[in-house]
Amino acid sequence: MKLAVEFPSVTYREGGEGIVRLARGIEDIGFDQLDTFDHVIMGFPTPERAAPIYPPKMPVMEALMTLGFVASATSRIGLGTEVLVLPQRQPVLVAKQVATLDTLSGGRMRLGVGVGWQESEYDALEEPFHNRGKRMDEAIQVMRAYWRDEQVDISGDYYTSTAMAMEPKPPQGADLPIWIGGASEAALRRVGELGDGWLALPIEDPAVAAKCKTKIAAYAEAAGRDPESIGYQQMLAPPPRDQDGKRFYSDTDRVVARAVDAKEMGFEWGTLNATAIFQSGARSVDAMLDVLGTLHEAIRAATR
Repeated sequence: MKLAVEFPSVTYREGGEGIVRLARGIEDIGFDQLDTFDHVIMGFPTPERAAPIYPPKMPVMEALMTLGFVASATSRIGLGTEVLVLPQRQPVLVAKQVATLDTLSGGRMRLGVGVGWQESEYDALEEPFHNRGKRMDEAIQVMRAYWRDEQVDISGDYYTSTAMAMEPKPPQGADLPIWIGGASEAALRRVGELGDGWLALPIEDPAVAAKCKTKIAAYAEAAGRDPESIGYQQMLAPPPRDQDGKRFYSDTDRVVARAVDAKEMGFEWGTLNATAIFQSGARSVDAMLDVLGTLHEAIRAATR
């Protein structure tokens, strides 16, 4: 089983040196992928809207800037987002940012994208919320065109380019992998039609996993794609929003059991949430690396 780490923004408290030390440590342990999560801003509750899922003042470093910083400090580990809220960004700019990251990292980028859930964040960034799924479908095709074509001509419902060029192309070209998060019917369709992989939230019921994978495969076949070319990655635990979530990573056996279950469901990848590791009691970079090293060894042994 391949293993990814969702990088903890809280590390900023130990400065740039701490971020570098954690990234290099994750690479040295032997993890396959380092992913960053994404929110630009978080909203306070108001009389018109409920409190967000996460605390409004939760620290979140910008995902692509963080990856650029981490890329310069590492040499082997894959780099990506889990997930970038693509429809609240201009896709040509994202294509340029990701192509640059791929170029400077030697072809290590994987872009994970999702539609997001926080309408107030879209409002503050002055992007429409209610058509975000349709815009994301088109944005994925726009990015691939800029990574692939010498001259880009696009006339879409939301994005238009006339006789434009983008250089340098990313080393991976239009094959730069785009993995898609979400579990709605629209997200599963998007994976099958447009994605290179599915970034799943934790799934405990094998029947649910099988149903989702069957739907993805059917959408892929209907689009003339090979379902076997689609990868599968599962977050091993929910975000630490309650005490049980905050304790999850303090029990190595529980984490390993979840990884084994995910592999048996057909997920080739598992993701460890380093923010949750921090909240479980590993309150420094060194402590997080100790836990990550223990988990990496135990999961590798159990999922060979």
